[in-house]
Amino acid sequence: MSTFGIALAGLSLIIWLYLLVFRGQFWRTDPQLEASDSPLPTSFFPSVCAVIPARNEAELLPITLRSLLMQDYDGPLSIILVDDHSTDGTAAIAKDTAEAIGKTSQLQVMSAAPLPSGWSGKLWAMDQGIQAASTASPDYFLLTDADIEHSAANVRRLVTQAVQQDLDLTSVMVRLRCESFWEHLLIPAFVFFFQKLYPFRW
Repeated sequence: MSTFGIALAGLSLIIWLYLLVFRGQFWRTDPQLEASDSPLPTSFFPSVCAVIPARNEAELLPITLRSLLMQDYDGPLSIILVDDHSTDGTAAIAKDTAEAIGKTSQLQVMSAAPLPSGWSGKLWAMDQGIQAASTASPDYFLLTDADIEHSAANVRRLVTQAVQQDLDLTSVMVRLRCESFWEHLLIPAFVFFFQKLYPFRW
């Protein structure tokens, strides 16, 4: 074997040793957002404002937005959906979804301003939603995508974890759809790479 080959193999060995020993056991998926054994006192429910950037999500909003509007959470929960220049009626569908279940008071739909230089569209939309919500000074912001369906207890579990562990930020990864051949081929590899960057235990 050439000197270059030996050096390359040694570098690869060092990298994998670092990953296995010092990278938060990235291959472990046991950290889960589960129901707490010690739920929040019934007298204490922090206010939460969900900010959703949305561009051309009319097809999914009747499912995903509804899942947020129907949360099993006893505290104040409001939602700001920022329509990022959609062309498929996203804003109208969002309003219709809230109206269909009698939750229009919880939802505010706003149109994103033109994208300024130096910003990406999604972050610009999120920033506008946060600025709009800041006047009400919610205790927590929930930043989520328009294509994510939430379990009914998701907000309650996130808030419970944040309060009980005195966290400034708590984050979870969604369960990704893995049905087609290409999804079965690519999604597990993506998650494995993502765990190397952001070990779930950390």
